[in-house]
Amino acid sequence: MSLAIRVIPCLDVTEGRVVKGVNFENLRDMGDPVDLARTYYEQGADEITFLDVTATVDARATMYATVTATAEQVFIPLTVGGGVRSPEDVARLLASGADKVGVNSAAIARPELVGEIADRFGAQVLVLSLDVKRSPRTPSGFVVTTHGGRTETDIDALAWAREVIERGAGELLVNSIDADGTKQGFDLELVGLVRELSSVPVIASGGAGAVGDFAPAVAAGADAVLAASVFHSGELTVGDVKDALRAEGIVVR
Repeated sequence: MSLAIRVIPCLDVTEGRVVKGVNFENLRDMGDPVDLARTYYEQGADEITFLDVTATVDARATMYATVTATAEQVFIPLTVGGGVRSPEDVARLLASGADKVGVNSAAIARPELVGEIADRFGAQVLVLSLDVKRSPRTPSGFVVTTHGGRTETDIDALAWAREVIERGAGELLVNSIDADGTKQGFDLELVGLVRELSSVPVIASGGAGAVGDFAPAVAAGADAVLAASVFHSGELTVGDVKDALRAEGIVVR
């Protein structure tokens, strides 16, 4: 476990705008990514995560520009994921101003990518994103999905988490597709199971709806808590979340 818990707003970006849906569907426009990132930085966010949710070639070029514009105004770590398929993509994102890079679908398609990125840039640069659904088809009851939660694989989520850590992932972003956007709270069972096996930091994602949802995720084993909807809507600020964690005796940055 890390000493201080991080609070991370997540911005899902498509065609230069921040969007948010429920269970990764029915996306709504939530604003300008640079403006939102700056707001969260001013609120005390520890990091910002950008996910390019429609990482076509055109959107990818837009994303580089967004990352650069954000890095000029926001002086906390930026993690960028979506459409990262090669070490060259990582190099370009880092050159644009990203500090860490998130990888998901491409690593499932070609697991060697994890080691290639870690070997070239260091494990600390690589955040392995796990988009997880509950499924009776795997031993753990959890399956990994690709393409923003739309495509289920046959891969057991916990077995995959173990493999990517062995291959060099520096951090796991554990996102519950079932909880995503529902505001019903994090999938605490999932967070706990990943924590048990993980030797690297675990970021809990998916389901935050109220200020009281964050401390249980930390208790379940999260080193960082990530949310989108509650921040974009203005229902909660980063400060609100940190205050609630402090009230539970949890050390935050």
